[in-house]
Order: sequence, then structure tokens, then C-alpha cells
Amino acid sequence: MNEEILINITPQETRVALIQQGAVQELQIERTRQRGIVGNIYLAKVVRVLPGMQSAFIEIGLERTAFMHVADIVQNNPQAQIEKLLFEGQTILVQVLKDPLGTKGARLTAQLSIAGRNLVYLPPAGSDPATEKYIGVSQRIDQAEEREAIKVRLAGLMAADEKGGIIVRTSAQEASDTELLHDMHYLRTTWENIQEAKKHQAAPSLLYQDLSLAERVLRDIAGEETAQIRVDSAENFEKLKVFSNLYMPNLLGKLTLHRGERALFDLFDVDAEINKALGRRVDLKSGGYLMIDQTESMTTIDVNTGSYVGARNLDDTVFKTNLEAAQAIARQLRLRNLGGIIIIDFIDMLSKDHQESVLYELKRNLERDHARTSVSEFSALGLVEMTRKRTRESLAHITCEPCATCMGKGEVKTAQTICYEILREIVREHRQFNPREFRIVAAPDVIDLFLEEENQFLAQLGDFIAKPITLQAEGSFRQEQYDIVLS
Repeated sequence: MNEEILINITPQETRVALIQQGAVQELQIERTRQRGIVGNIYLAKVVRVLPGMQSAFIEIGLERTAFMHVADIVQNNPQAQIEKLLFEGQTILVQVLKDPLGTKGARLTAQLSIAGRNLVYLPPAGSDPATEKYIGVSQRIDQAEEREAIKVRLAGLMAADEKGGIIVRTSAQEASDTELLHDMHYLRTTWENIQEAKKHQAAPSLLYQDLSLAERVLRDIAGEETAQIRVDSAENFEKLKVFSNLYMPNLLGKLTLHRGERALFDLFDVDAEINKALGRRVDLKSGGYLMIDQTESMTTIDVNTGSYVGARNLDDTVFKTNLEAAQAIARQLRLRNLGGIIIIDFIDMLSKDHQESVLYELKRNLERDHARTSVSEFSALGLVEMTRKRTRESLAHITCEPCATCMGKGEVKTAQTICYEILREIVREHRQFNPREFRIVAAPDVIDLFLEEENQFLAQLGDFIAKPITLQAEGSFRQEQYDIVLS
């Protein structure tokens, strides 16, 4: 497959686009200021041990001290006591589990882990012996035969003097021996660099920072099928060359510096694809379209025929629209990075064969996805439920915020509805405060409605409360915003 990776880097953000067959298939964005510290490894100093809480405050060099519980030092030992494991002034290697939030410091663990593309390395650090020479397998690989086969395979690739534990990720099932060996080399070299840095630095100090987006792309996405990795920043191109030479030498020859007159993302209209991926509606080539709605708990996708009338009968029209939608949905999930529960409402199909073909097409296109997906059969209501692993924030959550006018609802109350709310509010305030006069301050459209269609009701209310009511248009007000001034 002709695959290219475009990496656009500026001081404020990094943007990555995965191009396959000349079209954008995946987008990732990382803002510099939003980058957290989860995964960072520090040489830290114990500031205070709290036996009553079985916790400790740890200094890692941030504004606030971090926090660690005894369970984050030794696993599966309910008898462990933190005062016997830590003492004030002690230096210790720790890793960040949760970023600082509000007044809370970062949450730490002494059980270190370094993630690769297919493997996770558990260094033989701390007081937990469970990390010594151990091979574990992801729980998502649930077949006993598969679990045992991958463990035997990995044991054959590991060096005889290997120390520390290895956790096999689900992606390792499809990885070649060469890819697994590259992963081991990356993880081993990373740990050796951390150990070397530890010898020359004093606590508190940062020893290992979780990879940047550009580095993670080299580690997790680029592979044998990648023809070229284009970078448009000379400084970062050199950094990625050093990173690739150390950890992924097989990718070094694929890295190129983009020097063209056109901006890198303009080559494939990536910015236009980003704008499309932020809209609810996705038009299909046939004339049908998708409506995609993202909520807190799930994403819903509705398939519609639109103007497509190309087939000989309705069943064929529906079937061909659903087939095209299955391809588009798989791509949109990657572009938007939609995770969690996803409900797809395909157009109703009477034929069981048609349903199976659409489901097959959806699963086939999801095979390109780097995130793990699971797809159910058609339900009795004709819906397909699927899940996609959340790997990071969705594109919309990174680049957008709730509309200030509708507050994220997607719609606003009509000017007429606001007029009637104001009339009811005046009655309530008249009974409670009995002022001399009321002044309505509202958006121009609301005031215009009071002066025209609703002036009769406004006059009737003025007669009812026997108080003057004046109007003031405020151009800066949103349609749902208003004030009732009492005097």
C-alpha cells in the first residue's frame, strides 16, 4: 500500500496526517500547552510519609508535591506498610499516573512501565519482585492457545540475560519477529538511557519524558508499508533522525525534509479534510450522506440516501448507499478519532445477504485502524453497535469548544420563546418586588418582536401590572440572553 505520513510541526502544535491511496485517512493533533506529564519518569525525593493514610508526598520538581499510595509501590500485598518501604529524604524512581489537576498534585507509581508499539517493558526497579523476568499477555487476547503461543514466541526472541517483565499487547499478534525485535531494542535502549541519566542527576529531576506526537507516530504507526515520512521543520527533522537512528533504524531512510514552496498539508488538502471532519454531515459520492453526532457517552451515525436514485430499485439504492457508508464510516472514525460506544443506523435492508455484505465491508475497512475495534451484528432494530478504543481526545474535543450561543446544544430558543419567558418573568418579579418600572434589555431580534408581533401581549401585561415597561436593544446579547432591570 502506498502510504505516506506528513508531520507538520510549529512551536504551538504538531499535526500528523496519514495518507493512503492519495487520501487523508487519519489525523492527529497535539497542542504544546496541552501536553501532560503522564508517563514521565522522575528521580524523585520523598518529602513526607503518612502512615495513617498509607501514602507519601513526593517531590518531582513541579509547583506542587506529588502523591503516591502504598499500592503504587508494591502490588498484591495487602500487608505492605508504606513506612517500611519509604523514608523522608529517600530518592526513588517514579512515574506519573495522573496529571496535576486543580489543587491536587500529580499521582505517581513506583511500578515503572515503558510502552512500545507491540510490547510494554516493566523494568526491574523498586521493591516489587514481580517485574523480574516475566512475560505477560494482554487480557484482550483471551484464547488460551493464542496466549501460550505468543509467550513461547516472545521467549524465543528475548535475550538469555534479559531482566524485567514484558507485557504483550494485542497488536503483537500481527507483528513479525523483526517488528518485535525492533520493539525490544527500543525498550531496552530507553531503559539503559534512563539508568545512565540517573547516575548523573540529582533528585528531583526528569529522567524520561513520554514521547512527543511525532516520535509516537514513528514508534506506533510507521512501518514496512510506509513509503515516506515527510517533516516540514528542519530542527525537528534532525531530532527525529536521531530518535530513529537510536530506536528505529529501519525508518531512517524514509524520513525526508519537506522544502517545497507549497505548505506540506496543502499537498493533500489536509486542512480542508480537518474542516470537513468537524462537521456533522458527511456527503457520500453517490448523493447519500452521514449525520455524525458525538455526545459524552457515545457517538451516533445516521445513514441517509439523500439524492441518490442511481439503482434500478429501492433495495439496490439502499444497499449501495449502505456499502458506501460502511467505507466512509471507517475512515471518519479514524479522521475524527471517535472512541467508546458507536451506534450506526444504516438504512433498513430487507435482505439478510445485504446486511451481511454491509457488515463485512465495515469490518474490512476497520482493519486499517490502529485502534482496537469490535463490531456487533445487526440488532432487531436494524442498528449496528461497535466500540473503538479511546487512544486520545477526539479531533473535535482538541480543536473546538461548545458554542457560546447555544452552549453546545446545537440549537437555540426562538425569539418568540424568549419573549414569552420575559413576560412570565416580569409577572414573577412584579409579585415579589413591586418596583415602579420594568426595563427589558434583550437581543435586537427579541426587542423587534416585542415592537411588532408581540406588542399586544406586552401592552396587556403593562395594563395588568399597572407599571410602565420599556425596551432596550443590546447588540452584544445572544438571542437567549436578557435582563429585566427594576427601578
